[in-house]
Amino acid sequence: MFIGVIDEDGERGSDQPSSIPAYDEAMDALSSLISQKSRADPTNSGLKFGLMFEYVKILDLEEPISRLKVIHVAGTKGKVVDLHARLPRLYYAIVAFEPGSLHLLTLSILEKDFGWMGEFSKEKCNDDIPMPNLFRFLALLAFKIFAAEQVDVAIMEVGLGGKFDATNVVKTPIVCGIASLGYDHMEILGNTLGEIAGEKAGIFKKGIPAFTVPQPEEAMQVLKAKASQLDVPLEVANPLDSKLLNGLHLGLVGDHQYLNAGLAIKLCTTWLQRTGHLEADSMDQTSSLPQQFINGLTTATLQGRAQIIPDPSFDIESPGDLVFYLDGAHSPESMEVCANWFSLAVKEDDRQLSCSSNQEHGNSRTSSEVVPLNPGKTSGKDSAQILLFNCMSVRDPQVLLPRLVKTCGGHGINFNKALFVPNMSLYTKVGSSTSLPSSDPVVDLSWQLTLQRVWENIICSERGYNNNGEPVSVESKEHAETIVKSCENSVVFSSLPLAIKWLRDAAKHNRSVRLQVLVTGSLHMVGDVIKLLKK
Repeated sequence: MFIGVIDEDGERGSDQPSSIPAYDEAMDALSSLISQKSRADPTNSGLKFGLMFEYVKILDLEEPISRLKVIHVAGTKGKVVDLHARLPRLYYAIVAFEPGSLHLLTLSILEKDFGWMGEFSKEKCNDDIPMPNLFRFLALLAFKIFAAEQVDVAIMEVGLGGKFDATNVVKTPIVCGIASLGYDHMEILGNTLGEIAGEKAGIFKKGIPAFTVPQPEEAMQVLKAKASQLDVPLEVANPLDSKLLNGLHLGLVGDHQYLNAGLAIKLCTTWLQRTGHLEADSMDQTSSLPQQFINGLTTATLQGRAQIIPDPSFDIESPGDLVFYLDGAHSPESMEVCANWFSLAVKEDDRQLSCSSNQEHGNSRTSSEVVPLNPGKTSGKDSAQILLFNCMSVRDPQVLLPRLVKTCGGHGINFNKALFVPNMSLYTKVGSSTSLPSSDPVVDLSWQLTLQRVWENIICSERGYNNNGEPVSVESKEHAETIVKSCENSVVFSSLPLAIKWLRDAAKHNRSVRLQVLVTGSLHMVGDVIKLLKK
């Protein structure tokens, strides 16, 4: 038996495409489906959602989709799809596919699927029914694949919103779930939690059971009202009791993941029961969990979320002296979660470092060092926290960055420098971006300079620094030529690879310092960093 998983990341089977030329050609074709419209464009609302049903008819997918056993999930904070996939892993086999964060993973599709793409384009579309945009095409492709493979369950997480999401052509899911709601994609979903909850509740279907986690009252009222209109039995799933893991820890880091785990357990249990794989009321989730569930919950991973990667190319005596902490947080709530995770993680790393080594390290800094770090001292080694940041222009850095600074400061963690860079990934391009040049003389850095100004004002206000906005000198001539603007507490680079090189050189010139780099604000940039570190 076979389980298909549709969420937002984009992985199927092997990490490697079956044919590089065919893969590149397909990526170019997929890139042509990316809408060039601003996400904040008011005409985006709905985007003629009825076309999705036309596409389904054209592709003869109505009946196959109706036969799929679907767990449908929406939410703002905290991915739950990987937890869903992991829970029944020992019952069945799993394949994953996610149409939202292609910048994190290599998209792996069989060559027969490439051929289907061209067929669809040439024979099925016209002026009245144009080619679907990227997310819709990938959702249709996933439906086609899962129908052909005759999967026993498809776990689907919406890409954005819910009511008008490409996955919402499913009319009779087995069960629906709403994860934690917060302020994200407000330019499309609305300015209040009630409006956002209304969009998410768009996945509810008449009479189909649904679960959610504890929500703010404004959001919960909307979810309950929508459920009542559709005769949906809506139940609030309690957070997972950590005692049920038998002394183990969740594979995904963060207190909020216990909310996600509780929801995942309810959804998967409901699927097992409604499809006859588990007797109703046969599992007491308050006192124990099946070992398969425990295994899944404790081994779940999610690339680009609370992920720690020591620089693999750093060839020095102590290989952990440059460490990247990656989290694609890009909403106020997720930024706070990210800040808490990072603060606790660096403290734990420093504690372990202190326990493992008490010897004194000589200070090898010279007058030609790349950057004055002013690090904090641990009993084993100095440590310095660096922020590597970018976000989309639809985000508000006046909200995101203060939340990050204050939360980290509450743990006693203060960033020594903030680095602002453009993404390598292009919003108009699907696939690997590591072949892009390390610098682009015509790249527009006005947004990164805006982020820098916001940061300098925040640090000036928080720490009382005299911020006159003037650049400060960086003594390495090599890097001075690659820096667009350097201020007291931050630097703007013209490209991400140049910022990574600067960090590596900084670590080499400061051998007694452990550089802990938080990469956040954009899943696109997190994916770019992962690709660069793998090179």
